[in-house]
Amino acid sequence: MLKLYRMLPSSSSSSSRNQLLQILSYRKLEVRDFSTSTNNYSAAKGYASDRIFAPYSVYKGKAAFSLSPCLPTFTKLDSGALVVDRRGSIMMSFMPAIGERKYDSDKKQRFALSATEVGSLIAMGPQDSCEFFHDPSMKSSNAGQVRKSLSIKPHSNGYFVSLNVVNTLLNTKDNFSVPVTTAEFAVMKTACSFALPHIMGWDHLTSPTNQQSSGKVSFQPKTNSHILDLEWEK
Repeated sequence: MLKLYRMLPSSSSSSSRNQLLQILSYRKLEVRDFSTSTNNYSAAKGYASDRIFAPYSVYKGKAAFSLSPCLPTFTKLDSGALVVDRRGSIMMSFMPAIGERKYDSDKKQRFALSATEVGSLIAMGPQDSCEFFHDPSMKSSNAGQVRKSLSIKPHSNGYFVSLNVVNTLLNTKDNFSVPVTTAEFAVMKTACSFALPHIMGWDHLTSPTNQQSSGKVSFQPKTNSHILDLEWEK
C-alpha cells in the first residue's frame, strides 16, 4: 500500500491520495474478513471443540421429527490401530405437537437407524414401504418390555413416517405420525446417502489427509458430543 501511495504523481491532489488509501484499506479489510470466514468454515468441518447441530427437521400439525447423524466412536488398540467401538447411526427424534407450531420436547422419543436401516430407506421407491423394530432387551427374559416400531409408508402426496413406542414398565404408549412430501423425503434420502459413509467410519479410510506415504491408513477418531443422545436415553 505504501509503494502505491508513493507512485502517485506529486501533482495529485490530497483528496485523490486519500481516496486511494480508503480503497486499499477496504480491500485489506475484505481479505482479513475472508480469512476469518475460512477459519470459521474449518471450525464447522469439525476442527474445533464447539458443538455443531445441523438436523433436518419436518414440522407438521400433530407431530414433528428431525434427522441428525451420530458419528461412531473409536478405541485404540495396543498396536496403535483404531477400531470402531460404537457404531454410528442416523438419529430420528420425534416430538408431539402441543399447539400451533409448538412441540413438547419433554415427550421426545428417539429411533436410531443403523447403517443397514439407512440403506433400506435410501433404496425406497415411490410405492415402497419399510418397517423397523427395536427392543433393547431382545433375546433376553426382558424382551418386549420396551419396544419401538418405525414405519415409512407411501400415500398420494408422499409418505407417512410413523413411530410407535410401547413401554410396559411405565404403562405408556406413544404414537407419532408425520406426513412428508415427496420433496421432503428426497431431502431425507439424499442426506442419509451423504451421511452413510460417515456413520460407518469409512470417511477415515478414504480421506487423503489420513493416508500415509507408506500407503497405510492412519485413523483419527472424531468426537461428537451429539453421540451421547442415544436412542434409549431420555
